[in-house]
Amino acid sequence: MKNKIEILQIGKNLIREQADALKILSERIDDNFINVVELIAQCSGRLIILGLGKSGIIGRKISGTLNSTGTVSSFIHASDAIHGDVGNINNFDIVMCISKSGNTDELKMIIPTLKKMKIKIIAMTGSVNSYLAKNSDYLLDVSIEKEACPNNLAPTTSTTMQLVMGDALSMSLLKLKNFSKKDFAKLHPGGVLGRKLSLRVSDLYKQLPTPHVTLEDNISQVIMEISSKRVGSSVVKDNKKIVGIITDGDLRRMLENNDSFNNIRAKDCMTHNPKIIDEDMLLFEAFNIMKVNNISQLIVTKQNQYIGIIHLHDILKHNFF
Repeated sequence: MKNKIEILQIGKNLIREQADALKILSERIDDNFINVVELIAQCSGRLIILGLGKSGIIGRKISGTLNSTGTVSSFIHASDAIHGDVGNINNFDIVMCISKSGNTDELKMIIPTLKKMKIKIIAMTGSVNSYLAKNSDYLLDVSIEKEACPNNLAPTTSTTMQLVMGDALSMSLLKLKNFSKKDFAKLHPGGVLGRKLSLRVSDLYKQLPTPHVTLEDNISQVIMEISSKRVGSSVVKDNKKIVGIITDGDLRRMLENNDSFNNIRAKDCMTHNPKIIDEDMLLFEAFNIMKVNNISQLIVTKQNQYIGIIHLHDILKHNFF
């Protein structure tokens, strides 16, 4: 059995080999890639992805990424295509065939049918002289010198190249279509990702406490307000304007630095220029502001009017992590 150092070296070498191959792939991105992206963007139908074996697995993943980022796509296994599923392809669609060799029997049977249907064909292949490459309208070259597999057999570098090329297409289309975070959120309503992209501070509007004191309120009034609203802080207002915030920490520091606090007012212990967010902000973005500034509360406004304070605990209840 190989020792730990040998195992580490195998893993590191494999990653380096694939990284080197991806660097070569990036240098192949040219006008042909642009043409493929523009073709897909202008398609009035779907991008149908055909694949077989490991290339088929990659094709299914690429189709999923496209669907989740605003480009309608379907995956069809190449074997199923020649046994009737070609009927799922219509004249408005574009077909992208993914194959390392580009010479599988399934492709040789399906491509003539696609040509009779006058469907545009994109080849993503590791062999630029293959049947697939020569019989396609567009070519995405994902050829490699060798697999990262020690025996140069198991699909490793070849499938990595296909996967990254698919991601490059997907993200180029995303930018071309101006697909936004809001668009993304609509397609991802479930799970942690859905909560990150959809829940807003306004969703907690009715739950937000609204502690507030004036500049001249004494320290007893401040303590009572903070205690009664149970959020660990209070906004300080001058008429209707927010001028500061007083937190539990501010009170502790005030008590540590003063022997007597009978004459202390809210204006004497407040923090100036507090962090203020709009109710329309995503909860996850509010969390990031707290994290960056090492604070646990944020003042929330609606149309520049104070509506409450949101606490870190309110956000953590929604299990973003």
